[in-house]
Amino acid sequence: MKIAVAGASGRAGSEITRELSRRGHAVTAIARNPEKIAALPNVTPTKGDVLDQAGLARLWAGHDVAVSSVHFLVSDPLKLIGAAKDSKVGRYLVVGGAGSLEVAPGLKLVTTPNFPTQYKAEAEAGSAFLDLLQQEKDLNWTFISPSALFVEGERTGKFRLGSDQLLADANGKSWITFADYAIALADEIERPAHLRQRFTVGY
Repeated sequence: MKIAVAGASGRAGSEITRELSRRGHAVTAIARNPEKIAALPNVTPTKGDVLDQAGLARLWAGHDVAVSSVHFLVSDPLKLIGAAKDSKVGRYLVVGGAGSLEVAPGLKLVTTPNFPTQYKAEAEAGSAFLDLLQQEKDLNWTFISPSALFVEGERTGKFRLGSDQLLADANGKSWITFADYAIALADEIERPAHLRQRFTVGY
């Protein structure tokens, strides 16, 4: 497939780009500084700005899938959603956040007392992005939330998928590596199972 990844030089974006390259997809890897994108088979580093809706739509046009892997506080969800719609791309996948996941019925992680203050604004922006997507009638979107800790680590291929509830392991730890998250995202592209839905991935 032809897949465009915005934010391809970031920690999640670079692993997603690497996983898609490994699977033989043709990847347009978009970043403000494309020289930071690793040289990989089937990957074309491309300069782009996620705040430029028209420019991004042109870069995404002609692709089967567009992936948005950018921080919520340095992007505009309305412009990203607008670019996805304007580009007529077949699917739009968003690297989401964990803050909007529920830890109890109706209780989002971001609203819990121990949620780290330094991540609160980013988490709230991610939750607002999901709310906007859920109002979309025409866009074929998928929002993929990582677990609470989104970290560097090995590619194991062993993880669980969930829907709107935060996943945690037997010790109560909620985490996923960028590499395993990338596997879950690539699997979703190749075998769509969450059209116009949010899902989460964790150990």
